[in-house]
Amino acid sequence: MAIAKAERLMNLALCLLGTRRPLSKRELRGSIEAYLEAGSDDSFNRMFERDKDDLRELGLIIETVENLDGDTGYLARRDSNRLPPITLDAEEAAALGLAAKVWQQARLAGAASGALQKLRAAGMPEAEDAYDDRHSALEPRIPVHESAFEPLMLACRDRRPVVFDYRKSNAARPETRQVEPWTLECWRGHWYLAGWDRDRGAERVFRLSRITGKVRSRAGAFTAPVPDVSTVRETVERWAGETATRSAVIRLRTGCGYPLRARALSVRECGDGWDELEIPYGHGLDAWLVEFGPDVVVVEPADLRADVVDRLRAVAKG
Repeated sequence: MAIAKAERLMNLALCLLGTRRPLSKRELRGSIEAYLEAGSDDSFNRMFERDKDDLRELGLIIETVENLDGDTGYLARRDSNRLPPITLDAEEAAALGLAAKVWQQARLAGAASGALQKLRAAGMPEAEDAYDDRHSALEPRIPVHESAFEPLMLACRDRRPVVFDYRKSNAARPETRQVEPWTLECWRGHWYLAGWDRDRGAERVFRLSRITGKVRSRAGAFTAPVPDVSTVRETVERWAGETATRSAVIRLRTGCGYPLRARALSVRECGDGWDELEIPYGHGLDAWLVEFGPDVVVVEPADLRADVVDRLRAVAKG
């Protein structure tokens, strides 16, 4: 069974931190079980170089030393990799403690707990010293139920393209999407991914709850530049009609459609059992209006009216 990369990196870090002299590649290969599984010298060398670069990216200072025999050795001195003194006041320690309690996923919760333990070992005040009544009453949580969250979070961090099946709100079957993921953001209780859709050649936002099946990673670099700021919330609001620049006029049966009335920009009583409403017009409004059946009639714009009629005909045929 292949050994997980996280375990391999941990074993390499422990070897480099635990040695008093530089270790050669040959010695490291014989000491770490995952390297013994490498099929050839070339395979081992590529694996080792990637692991060494990953550890350095994580902040481990690895020294390269030439010994008298001309071999290259590696070690990570403890004094070079020791945390500086931690000086936090009670409020700063409380903020870190609250941040560590936010995530509920097993992977993130473990990492946050481990980081908190290290900070306390380095001198951060204990919880009972750091929290007062105001802080102890706070219990922040960010729940994530979608299985796609963790692989997408790692793909955003590592800048790895992904492939997944995605079901749009108005589609019966999911479609395969090839995406270069940029960032994840939570908006109104739902998680969204912003990234570059390779098939459509444009930026897209995906709701995680509509991703079906597994998220698969793909090799290769991004083909589109990653923006400094990705406006996930603004994009979702625009598509949902929350910040729509257009509006629609509908006729609504009196006493019906209270969710539509709550979002209306204006309401006019027609006196014939119907009211005329002006509502924001954004993506997905046609699907929402269909839910109200014969209690709603679209007056304008014409494209929205056509979309609603097409949906009603599809329902009637079904």
